[in-house]
Amino acid sequence: MHTRAAVLNDLPTLTALLDGYRQFYGQQSDVAAARHFLEQRFGLGDSFILVSEDDKGDMTGFVQLYPGLSTVGLNSRWTLNDLFVAPQARGQGAGRELMNAASALAREHGVPRLVLMTQVENSAAQRLYESLGWQRNTAFYSYLLDVA
Repeated sequence: MHTRAAVLNDLPTLTALLDGYRQFYGQQSDVAAARHFLEQRFGLGDSFILVSEDDKGDMTGFVQLYPGLSTVGLNSRWTLNDLFVAPQARGQGAGRELMNAASALAREHGVPRLVLMTQVENSAAQRLYESLGWQRNTAFYSYLLDVA
């Protein structure tokens, strides 16, 4: 298993993974919209996307990070917004490799903190995060507001 930065040629496979990720979170499959979303990310360069590959070179998962700022910390803070491993590749270390690669990329860019949110019932992801030293935030609540 190894990780690398996603490139435009990854778009077909990455699109399928993103569509699977969205379905995992209860969204209807929409391959065209997933592709368009990724094309925007590549075009705008507003996120970092890393992919994992198995020994045969098949893409097994991805992680996506969005740069942001912390007013309190007066520094950068990236949001690890997406982590997904294809169902057939789970349990083989891809998620751990992607998380480690995300941390390494942040360090390379001088980013002192990564943040993420996960569903309360996603215990598998929580075990992974905690095994890598991530700490659950108990100081702040998360709120959402739909404005559309």
